[in-house]
Amino acid sequence: MDQRDEQEFAEYFVARREAVRRTAYLLCGDWHRADDFAQTAFVAVHRRWRKIRDKQALDAYVRRTVVRAVIDESRRPWRREKFTDEMPESPTTDNEIGETVATREALLKGLRRVPPRQRAVLVLRFLEGLDVTATAEALKCSEGTVKSQTARGLTALREALGDAIDDLRPAS
Repeated sequence: MDQRDEQEFAEYFVARREAVRRTAYLLCGDWHRADDFAQTAFVAVHRRWRKIRDKQALDAYVRRTVVRAVIDESRRPWRREKFTDEMPESPTTDNEIGETVATREALLKGLRRVPPRQRAVLVLRFLEGLDVTATAEALKCSEGTVKSQTARGLTALREALGDAIDDLRPAS
């Protein structure tokens, strides 16, 4: 583009920037994305500035470009988000995450020291959430065996953990 075309485009940009941005905001509902869509439209106009014959139709061209940019962006997989008023999870602090990781590591280390059959019962009962009957069916044993293996497994896990996890020690 020559200097005169650059000057014409700059004047058009300054005159229409806020209106285009406002239109983009009304289409997408986010000022940051609206800025991106307005920029996309103005870049497209700048590329074709010399080829545009009817300068009176620029507003319609920019508007169509903004609308297409918003629609194209909404079709992309990462834009298929559902906006909600409430966050599904509360943020955790680094300290809480560290404690969770330490607890998990201690539990896994303790489970490795429990005999395999008792470990299987503990995992199925407490980590998978199965009841006594479902655990007995999964292990092909009696419910009495599940109960006794649970008691022995918890005792073995408490001994393996020691003071690592206070919640698993007996309340007595």
